[in-house]
Amino acid sequence: MVERGSGIAVWRQIGELLAADIRKKLYEPGEQLPTESGLAQRYGVNRHTIRRAMAELEQEGLVRIEQGRGTFVQEHAIAYAIGKRTRFSENLQRQGLPAHGELLGKQKLRNAEAANHLGLARNAQLLRIRVLGRSGKRAISLAEHYLDAERFPGFAEQFETLHSISKAYAQYGISDYTRKWSHITATLPDAETARLLGQPKTRPVLQVEALNVDSRGTPLQYGITRFGGDWVRLRVGDDG
Repeated sequence: MVERGSGIAVWRQIGELLAADIRKKLYEPGEQLPTESGLAQRYGVNRHTIRRAMAELEQEGLVRIEQGRGTFVQEHAIAYAIGKRTRFSENLQRQGLPAHGELLGKQKLRNAEAANHLGLARNAQLLRIRVLGRSGKRAISLAEHYLDAERFPGFAEQFETLHSISKAYAQYGISDYTRKWSHITATLPDAETARLLGQPKTRPVLQVEALNVDSRGTPLQYGITRFGGDWVRLRVGDDG
C-alpha cells in the first residue's frame, strides 16, 4: 500500500503498484483499468494524484488513455506483413490470434479514381464494401474495397457469409491473387474511423492504399485500409 512520508511521491508509488499488477497479468492486455474515482478511493488519494500516476504509466507504454472512455492496458503491436500475398486472416493466425472480418456496408457506385485503378471505364459501376477487421473484440483495421460489380455479382453476400475476402474470391474461381502495389501513409482519422477503431481522433492511423491483381495480372481489387497506429506494426516486403 501507499506509504506517506517515505520520501517517494504518492503518485509514483501508485504508478509502481499498478505497473506491478500489469506485469503480473492481474490486468490483461486491452483490459480497462478501474476508474479514476475507483482508484482514488482504493488508495485514499484525490483524482489528480491518480491522473499523475496514469500519465507516467502512459509515458512508459504500459497503458493508453482514451478520452471519454478510460485507461486500458496497452496491447503488444501486431506484426502485419504487406507483401506479395497480403491476407488479413493469415497475418493474424500466424501469430496465434483470432481473425474476423465484419461487413459494415455495401454500395454500388461510380468512382472515377477507383475505376481507373481497376482498368475500367470512368463511369463503370463498382461495388464498394466496408469491412472492419477484428482480432477477438479488438478492432484492427477499417477497409474500403472496390471491385467490378459486373464481374463479382453477389460478392458482398459471399463475404458476409464467409467473413473472408480470399474465400469469397474462391466462389468466383479465383484461387489466388497478389499485391501489385501498396502506398503507406500516416494520417489523422475522421470521427467515424476513430470511433470504429476505438481510438482518439488525435492519434494517427496507418493508411494503406493498395491494388490486388489476379493470376493473369488483371486488376481485381482496389482498396484503402486504415490500421490503428498503436496496435499494428506494418512489415513491408515480407509475407511471413
